[in-house]
Amino acid sequence: MSNLHAEALSTFATLFDEARKSSELEPNAMTVATADRSGRPSARTVLLKAFDARGFVFYTHLDSHKGQELQSNPQAALLFLWRSLREAGIQVRIEGRVEQVDDAEADAYFASRPRLSQIGAWASSQSRTLASRDEFDARVAEVEARFEGQDVPRPAGWSGLRVVPDRFEFWYGAQFRLHERWCYERAADDTWSKRQLYP
Repeated sequence: MSNLHAEALSTFATLFDEARKSSELEPNAMTVATADRSGRPSARTVLLKAFDARGFVFYTHLDSHKGQELQSNPQAALLFLWRSLREAGIQVRIEGRVEQVDDAEADAYFASRPRLSQIGAWASSQSRTLASRDEFDARVAEVEARFEGQDVPRPAGWSGLRVVPDRFEFWYGAQFRLHERWCYERAADDTWSKRQLYP
């Protein structure tokens, strides 16, 4: 890992720690932007579940809308917005390719989830049309009965996706829109650069 890549990760870790200790309700909430093969974009908020030198991980059904888009076009952009931090808030933007985590990592995370969340992963056909809430509640009850008295295994189509960064931007808000912005980018030869941007 290059010094600049390590610096970007360390900066994120410091800011994330600040956000966790702040009044932010869900400091690990992030917008994930994707696009389909035609370039049509979509975005949604998910929760960051892990990050390290390999990248930033969230979990989903692989046949959900975002899961399908990321399988056909494995590139994503992440956005963290922490409005309460420092002078006028902080944003962190991360862009990069997407890869699926290995089964052992996905299994370990799934096993750590609350049981009802595990049940919900089995009961939900994420992003597909639902006739009524009663239908979903009935599916939850069916899954609860199926796994009564035993551990709930991870569904085959549910896993983690890791965004492997090739770009970070740290945006430090300031009054009168006199913001401070720093960009870290990975080149094709895997070298990293750092530059400051106009606000």
